[in-house]
Amino acid sequence: MAPTQLNGNGHAANQGWRFGRGSSKEDAMGADGDKLSIRAIRFKIMASVEERGPRPVLPLAHGDPSVFPEFRTPVEVEDAVAATLRTGEFNCYPAGVGLPAARRALAEHLSQDLPYKLSSDDIFLTAGGTQAIDVVISVLAQQPGANILLPKPGYPNYEARAALNSLEVRHFDLVPERGWEIDVDSLESIADENTTAMLLINPNNPCGSVYSHQHLAKVAEVARKLGILIISDEVYGNLVFGSSPFIPMAVFGHIAPVLTIGSLSKRWIVPGWRLGWVAACDPHKILQKTKITTSITNFLNVSTDPATFIQAALPNILENTKEDFFNRILDLLKESSEICYREIKDITWVTCPHKPEGSMFVMVKLNLYLLEGIYDDIDFCCQLAKEESVVLCPGSVLGMENWVRITFAIDSASLLDGLKRIKSFGERHKKKNLLNGF
Repeated sequence: MAPTQLNGNGHAANQGWRFGRGSSKEDAMGADGDKLSIRAIRFKIMASVEERGPRPVLPLAHGDPSVFPEFRTPVEVEDAVAATLRTGEFNCYPAGVGLPAARRALAEHLSQDLPYKLSSDDIFLTAGGTQAIDVVISVLAQQPGANILLPKPGYPNYEARAALNSLEVRHFDLVPERGWEIDVDSLESIADENTTAMLLINPNNPCGSVYSHQHLAKVAEVARKLGILIISDEVYGNLVFGSSPFIPMAVFGHIAPVLTIGSLSKRWIVPGWRLGWVAACDPHKILQKTKITTSITNFLNVSTDPATFIQAALPNILENTKEDFFNRILDLLKESSEICYREIKDITWVTCPHKPEGSMFVMVKLNLYLLEGIYDDIDFCCQLAKEESVVLCPGSVLGMENWVRITFAIDSASLLDGLKRIKSFGERHKKKNLLNGF
C-alpha cells in the first residue's frame, strides 16, 4: 500500500491508513499464549512460597494495592455503586457498548484534557482494561497479514492476545538510559505496508516512566508518516509524581488517530470492579471511515459486558471523587517510590537505570554474575519466593530477560521489609572470592 497521502491541510487522506475491516481469522490457541501469561508465571512463583512460613508473603509483583487500608477507594465512590445497586434499576443487560449516560460522562471527563471534544459515540465501555486490550487486538487482527508494533519491555497481555489472534508482533525497544523512551528511529525500520498499529503505554508499565509532550509529538508524527494508528494504554493515567506531567496521547489525535485504553482499576484502586474503556480519539474520523469503530461495536455486541450497576455509578464517580483522594494516593506512591529507589541503589547486584516517575512499578537489572546458583530471572524469582516469601515479576515475561519488575504500591513498612529480605537473599547467594572479575 502506498505511504500516507496528505491533503492541503496536512491531514491524512483516508486511503493512506493501513488499517480497516478485513476477514475474520481463527483463534490461534496454543502454547504461545500460555508462555506469555503473566498470571501463569505468577502462579509458578507463588507455588515456590513455603505454605507455612513464619513471615507473611509480600506481593511486590503486581499493581493491586487495594488490600492495604491506606489505598482504599474513597467512601463516596463505594456509596455511588451501592446507591445504583439499591435502586433496582440496573439489574438488566446493558447495551453492548455501554450505558448511554456512562459513555456521555466519560466522554466529558476525558475531553477536559483535550483540544477537542469527544462524544458518547467515541466511548466503548469494557470489562476492565483486559477486555479493552482483547477488543482492540482482535479487531486489528481481522486485516489479513497485519502486524503490530509492541514495546520491549511491555505488558504481556498484548502479545498473548496477538498470538491468540494470529496477529504478527514486531518489537521496538524502550531505552533505559533515556528514561525508557521509545526508540523512535527504529519504528520506521521495523514497519512495513502491513503494519496496522503501534502500542504506547504511558505512564509506563513496567518501567515507571512518563513521556514528555515533545516525545509523544514525535511518536505521533512517525505514526502519521507510517499511516498507522496508535493504541495508547493509559490505565495508569494521571498516576504521576515526578517532574513530567501526564499528557494524554489523544492530544495528538489530529496528527494520527488514537485508541485510548483506560480503566477505573488503578487510579481509583478498584481493579476488581472490572470497568474499562476504549476511546476513539480521532477528530478527523479516520477510525470511523476505516470501519474500526464499527468493528469494535460489533465485537462488544457479542462479548461480555461490564456490570450494569458499576456503569450506572460511573457519572457519579467521575463527578464526585474528591481531589484529596487522588492527591493522597500520589503522595503515597511518591513516598514509596523514593523508598524503593533508594534501597535498590544500595544493592550491589542490581542496577536501576531510571527513577520511577509514574504508575506503580520500577524495572531493575540483575547482575547474575555476582550471584551463585541463580540461572535466570525466573529462577531468581522462584528461589526468592521460596526462601524469603517475597514475590517479584520476572522480566522475561515482559520481554527483558534477567530483569525484574518491582511494585512499590504497598504500605511503606511492608515495602521496606520486602527490600530487606531481597538484600538478605543476595547476601546468601553472593559469589565468594570475586576479585578483579575472577
